[in-house]
Amino acid sequence: MTTTGGPVLTLSSGPDVRGGYEEKRSRFVGVLRRVDDESAARDLVTELRRAHPGARHHCSAFLVDVPGANRIERSSDDGEPSGTAGTPMLEVLRGSGLSGVCVVVVRWFGGTKLGTGGLVRAYGAAVSAALDEAWRTSRVVKVTHMPAWATEVDHAVAGGLESALRDAGAQVVDVEYGRRARMTVAGAIEVIDPILATRTSGGAHWEPAGETTTENAAEPRDVES
Repeated sequence: MTTTGGPVLTLSSGPDVRGGYEEKRSRFVGVLRRVDDESAARDLVTELRRAHPGARHHCSAFLVDVPGANRIERSSDDGEPSGTAGTPMLEVLRGSGLSGVCVVVVRWFGGTKLGTGGLVRAYGAAVSAALDEAWRTSRVVKVTHMPAWATEVDHAVAGGLESALRDAGAQVVDVEYGRRARMTVAGAIEVIDPILATRTSGGAHWEPAGETTTENAAEPRDVES
């Protein structure tokens, strides 16, 4: 998740989020983690296998965005009948609107077979329970990548320019005062350029300065329907 673009919903960094489901004494625990690449997703599977060696299955699904390429989507039934675990888990992840996340459902067998429909329901429910817990505990965040721009202006101009930029919704990342004031701002160039031109009578210009990332708690309405 390092490409400039629209906001992305993901999980905040921190402890894994868990949610459970039980049917006919079989326990299903969904473990949800933020991941930035496929390797990190597979690490979660490995960790949970080591942590719960007595569990019958460690099924998984993950979604990872790759800059300049198609999203990576993977799932594993880990020995369950084909299509009864990984696929429904992946479908729930897709429907959540989140990206850059991996979920592993650890299953302890209760002695009674659930059948194809029961397994699909149980694995999907465990993922949904983990996602519900993520929303309940405000662990879902909205990540926004914005282009950054820098300029140098006279000290007498800096204060008014900064205020006008903030009023327009731009993010003032940094202001350094030396011989002149160097200001770094994140925002759309079509918004900030006219403000700079007006405040400096066209005497200053923006230069590309990379990008900035903001991360804020998301609300359910942030999920696209």
